[in-house]
Amino acid sequence: MEESVRDAGRLKDAILIAGPTASGKSALALDIAERVGGTIVNTDSMQGYSVLNVLTARPSEAELKRVPHHLYGHVHPSTPYSTGAWLRDVMRLIDSGVLDGRRPVFVGGTGLYFRALLQGLSEMPDIPQNVRDRWRYELMEQGAHRLHRILMREDPVTASGLRPSDSQRIVRALEVLESSGKSLREWQAIEGQPLVDRGSARLLVIDPDRAELIRRIEARFDRMLERGACEEVHNLMQLGLDPALPAMKAIGVRELSAAAAGEISEGEAILRAKIATRQYAKRQSTWFRNQFGPEWQRIQSVRRESEERDRNSSQELWLPDV
Repeated sequence: MEESVRDAGRLKDAILIAGPTASGKSALALDIAERVGGTIVNTDSMQGYSVLNVLTARPSEAELKRVPHHLYGHVHPSTPYSTGAWLRDVMRLIDSGVLDGRRPVFVGGTGLYFRALLQGLSEMPDIPQNVRDRWRYELMEQGAHRLHRILMREDPVTASGLRPSDSQRIVRALEVLESSGKSLREWQAIEGQPLVDRGSARLLVIDPDRAELIRRIEARFDRMLERGACEEVHNLMQLGLDPALPAMKAIGVRELSAAAAGEISEGEAILRAKIATRQYAKRQSTWFRNQFGPEWQRIQSVRRESEERDRNSSQELWLPDV
């Protein structure tokens, strides 16, 4: 298939805004969406989960009323939400017509979601529930390292690309292999169809100053604590979920739950959570630099003179030409 045809996705004139956590991308998306008559689509894996409103920095109720928002808090933490599931949700939005007449603004920090929008995603086989249940039971009984050895024996190509501790991806590979008789790598090699028309899209990635980003991360986590992050973690732990589920790995969950259990002090939990957030932001920035090409406009800061702005204040944002 010719490149120009393959890149002609269904969504025209979309605006994609990527960036590391706490970089100001949500505020930028909101201001742009208001200016162009847009609707915002969450492109962050953690903000799709319910319960953790504050800890995942989801938009506030006031912000949600300013322009239409989609795919925020719609997935229960007990569900292992994937890139494929998210892309299918986006396709349902398109099919339902809720994006008609408004310019779509995709914003978030999950690089694989942006890649799926622009490049498509390989079709995957349906996994029967009994197969899914069996491999999750085996994971609990045998652990990720043992399942990785099984995968290495049955599908060495896929296994060689996975960490022995990466339980979710190992289980996924075993499910696909049993359900279809084909390697996960074989399925991934089948080229998908992009949803976003690259030729008419506006691609923006925030690449903030490191010292400024660290300051923003630490200030934001302090605000999260003031707004009820500890209570959210308590509510999440009350659900009794498998610690291996993606939602349970949200930054702050392990640290604040350990403090609540008396395993570490509150101060130590806050310090660890801030460090983990800084490390995550660094990984995100590295991914964006390595994976996003020159068609992405790099923005160092979305705030004039790098001043912090509360989301509800009137301080002006620097807005790129869209």
